[in-house]
Amino acid sequence: MQNSTLNRTRVFDYENDPTYQLLSGLRKNCFTDNVTHSTVVGDTYNENDGWCPRVFDGFSCWDETPASTTAFQPCPEFIVGFDPRRFAYKKCTENGTWYVNPNNNKHWTNYTTCVDVEDLNFRTIINSIYVVGYSISVAALVLSIIIFLYFRSLLCTRIRIHIHLFSSFAISNILWIVWYRTVVDKVVVVQNNREWCQLLHIVTHYFMITSYLWMFCEALHLHIALVVVFVKDEVAMRWFIVLGWGISLIITMIYATVRYFTPGAIERCWMDHSDTIWIIVIPVGISLMVSFIFLINVVRVLLTKLHPTPNQQASMAAKKAARAALILIPLFGLHFILIPLRPLPESPGEKLYQVASALLTSLQGLCVAILFCFTNHDVMTATKTYMSRFRRANEAIAMTGVTGGESLMNTKDHVV
Repeated sequence: MQNSTLNRTRVFDYENDPTYQLLSGLRKNCFTDNVTHSTVVGDTYNENDGWCPRVFDGFSCWDETPASTTAFQPCPEFIVGFDPRRFAYKKCTENGTWYVNPNNNKHWTNYTTCVDVEDLNFRTIINSIYVVGYSISVAALVLSIIIFLYFRSLLCTRIRIHIHLFSSFAISNILWIVWYRTVVDKVVVVQNNREWCQLLHIVTHYFMITSYLWMFCEALHLHIALVVVFVKDEVAMRWFIVLGWGISLIITMIYATVRYFTPGAIERCWMDHSDTIWIIVIPVGISLMVSFIFLINVVRVLLTKLHPTPNQQASMAAKKAARAALILIPLFGLHFILIPLRPLPESPGEKLYQVASALLTSLQGLCVAILFCFTNHDVMTATKTYMSRFRRANEAIAMTGVTGGESLMNTKDHVV
């Protein structure tokens, strides 16, 4: 029992806790190195009156302050949610002591001014849009995967690529939901910057990259099927898997390694902006541009070289797939095109941009499911056939029940 109690008291390792180390350093700077940023603004005072002593309140260092004045300093930047452009303040009372909060009888610093409540509420709404949008996309994607796997007659190279694309999107969206719920919404988690949240960031970005590279595989497959034609599906599928899952892993490893060794880029669960993100943005952007070129060429072939043939249905399926992909590629690329066009913070269009970006990003999976599954001719045909067979089977069971009931009645009449 005693050992159990000791183990519980040693769970929290203060010496290795980054927040504890940061605050300890600030306290040392306050009393040993005399580092403080507080100042008295606009108040008149008599130097012969009492002075409040230098104090470290747990977040900031407050210099000696004349009685009956108020000291100000920028809000601490290391606290998630605080705006360093705003100011916290601490009152020195008439008798030269710091103001005491009557509710808890402790010295009190006013940090409430550090939080922009309106902006905080808006960002909460944006995060909710992301979570709801990703949840809708996951539901649509999982349903699509079930449909593809259930109707075995649909399985071909194109549908297998769809399944990989849908799986990468579904996993990516689930991870983003986890990210928003366990990291973004948890200030303490971001502040502590534990290894698990950094790993979650890396894994989430890996599956985000796979989604775009499998979209590239969609375009590449259409290009190969209609232009190159002589490549075997089995060989092509192996290369697609290497490209979709393997190349994404290499890009992610390079990104994680470079960012890990970049000073200041691994704080706050890697949430802060870092130029290392271009390691992801550039290859993804290139894949989108090349995909668009492939698809334009596919459309050109469909319009100029394919004529009515006995395999008209296959030609029509290829046309619809190309049209769906042509819609999706600009849709996916629009998110990257909008990055340089992002309005400045607090500008009139900034909030509209945030809402549009949240909707566009979180509902990509739903768009994929609609265009590649729910409106797919083969899927619709297979579903109608299944429903027709299901209805006929139910009718047969019902008729059997009626006939059996009549036979039983006839038998009873005969016995009587």
